[in-house]
Amino acid sequence: MLGHRFSEFVPDIQQDSQQAKFDQLLDIFNQLLTMTSGDVAQAMSWLTQLDKQYKLTDENYGIGDFFEDLKKKGFITEENAEGETVLTPKGEQSIRKQSLDEIFGKLKKSRSGGNHRTSHAGTGDEATSDRRTFQFGDSLEQIAMTESIRNAQINNGIGDFMMTENDLEIVDTEYKAQTSTVLMIDISHSMILYGEDRITPAKKVAMALSELIMTKYPKDTLDIIVFGNDAWQIQVKDLPYLEVGPYHTNTVAGLELAMDLLRRRKNKNKQIFMITDGKPTCLKEGIRYYKNSFGLDRKILNKTLTLAAQCRRIKIPITTFMIARDPYLQDFVRKFTETNNGRAYYSSLKGLGEFIFEDFERNRKKNVR
Repeated sequence: MLGHRFSEFVPDIQQDSQQAKFDQLLDIFNQLLTMTSGDVAQAMSWLTQLDKQYKLTDENYGIGDFFEDLKKKGFITEENAEGETVLTPKGEQSIRKQSLDEIFGKLKKSRSGGNHRTSHAGTGDEATSDRRTFQFGDSLEQIAMTESIRNAQINNGIGDFMMTENDLEIVDTEYKAQTSTVLMIDISHSMILYGEDRITPAKKVAMALSELIMTKYPKDTLDIIVFGNDAWQIQVKDLPYLEVGPYHTNTVAGLELAMDLLRRRKNKNKQIFMITDGKPTCLKEGIRYYKNSFGLDRKILNKTLTLAAQCRRIKIPITTFMIARDPYLQDFVRKFTETNNGRAYYSSLKGLGEFIFEDFERNRKKNVR
């Protein structure tokens, strides 16, 4: 059963150097960590079972060697108050980087790097391949020295070298839009019901998106919210350990928190991504919860649509990724999307990352006026 579940990402590991063997085992180990919500002991147990079935190691390098290397290289540690083996910050980042490569790597290679430019040229962070003549106000850093010297030699000769303003070529730059994103993740119980693990792909997407923003777009912001009966903000470092709970789906609480976070952001481009597999089934009224899991409750639905309209008025588009196929749930998402003037994807778990990457790119290309 275990081998069948994980056979899709177990590679054919060849006899290679110990470093290559470590790297190959680390890829599988990180996948298992995501599925076990960061439980190192359980992930190692599963890895040992996979090794028995697929012969991942050999007599020169075993699972025990791999475990010791994880400690030596700083991915895991036993130095904590509980005396348990846990991930280090380096280990947590390793999972995020792998998620980024797995989900976005192929897309990044097939595009122009996802630079997210607007049509505004001017002093900015991103150089282009365009060249133009010098204009008053251009900085020295923008001068293309090789081209400018060549122009001076052509225009003035090389015997008595002289460079004038007319010889200067400028490397043009483009204004890079800055975007504030809130990612909402449904952690209600249905995310693991019906024999389908929906929370693991959602976590992978969140880790990949956070790593992308932190490494490629450091001026952007990403806030991550989880919502069940209530909604609360989590940190990037918490993502590997995220689990579902015995919760209903309080979409209203998630949207209210997302709007509150985005109000504090100074960027003009703001957006909400929401990953969910079900309908809103819960509201909080004072200290009590109003719940109804039997179809779409009119009271809950109207409050949810009201918030969608509020987001539209303050120009915050909501992109909903519905990972469920029920027709009446899709009808709800269509109504929600029309109210917000946002977008919706009825995506499979397999294509979730690609959809989010493409929409993230599209939204960041908006002109900032």
